[in-house]
Amino acid sequence: MKKMRHSLLFILLLAFMLVMAACNSGADSGNTNEEEGTNESENNSGDKQDLSLLTGGTGGTYYPLGGQIGKIITDNTNANITPQTSGASAENMETLRAGEAEIAFSQTDIAAYAIDGLEMFEGNAIDNIQAIGSLYPETVQLVTTKDSGITSVEDLKGKAVSVGAPGSGAYINAMQVLEAHGLTDKDIKPQNLSFDESTDGIQAGTIDAAFITAGTPTGAVEALSAQNDIVIVPFAEDKIQALIDKYPYYAQDTVAAGTYKIEEDVTTVAVKAMLVVTKDLDEELVYEMTKSLFENTDKITHAKGELITPETALEGLGNLELHPGAAKYFEEKGIQQ
Repeated sequence: MKKMRHSLLFILLLAFMLVMAACNSGADSGNTNEEEGTNESENNSGDKQDLSLLTGGTGGTYYPLGGQIGKIITDNTNANITPQTSGASAENMETLRAGEAEIAFSQTDIAAYAIDGLEMFEGNAIDNIQAIGSLYPETVQLVTTKDSGITSVEDLKGKAVSVGAPGSGAYINAMQVLEAHGLTDKDIKPQNLSFDESTDGIQAGTIDAAFITAGTPTGAVEALSAQNDIVIVPFAEDKIQALIDKYPYYAQDTVAAGTYKIEEDVTTVAVKAMLVVTKDLDEELVYEMTKSLFENTDKITHAKGELITPETALEGLGNLELHPGAAKYFEEKGIQQ
């Protein structure tokens, strides 16, 4: 009997231990699932949205500046920005239209043409883009060398001149500057070249001059000036006024003495560089992107960083509509068009 009581006690004790183990296992399992669920939620909330930033060619300003702006936005928002080289403004607008990117650099005049269906967008307006804001002046630079003998726009007659890549903002600017000076592309030997190809052509002697619309100093022109005495051809005051009267998105501008080692200030014109986005980007994300850019310009080492300010970000936008996220930021800052 005593032996049976010991056996029964042992069985009851064993059963109790098995029940407690099962309970603890269930509790542990529940805790594990809860922790895994929490971790999964944290991971999902931490996922960054991959976005493409269209810039321009490697010899211009958009490309190096785009890399720095992309890093600022990536470091301060829930977006992971990948800058991409491109054919610049007009091509960028078409890429956004096609939904193959989300953010892009553009000249303000080209973005306006896209919205209004003018020039290279004649009858084919783009309706899925909105503005983040303008950044800095993009100077129309007519570049040549002292050896060319070209000292005015009129001197281009009969010369081989790069007027920019086909469909680029520089091309439109070149045509309008020629028009203001009583010339057309039929009066010159036009070459459709990128900025790098243009300065290489001047260096090699295959072209005489080039129109380059970009923030100064422009990388391709700086490289040329390291080996040649270059000239930035001035535009006459009356021609500048005629240009502004017909195309009000232009403003008079100056290439300062010392830029590219030139000895005197050169008077020319400029449009504005800007950032645009597709309309379907999330409002809060665009708000954070806009805020991070304009409040971290001290991290931009490119010379144009000093000109990027919230106070000037709505200049030159014309009829371009701000993305609601960008509009929210500027309203908070008390800045209006």
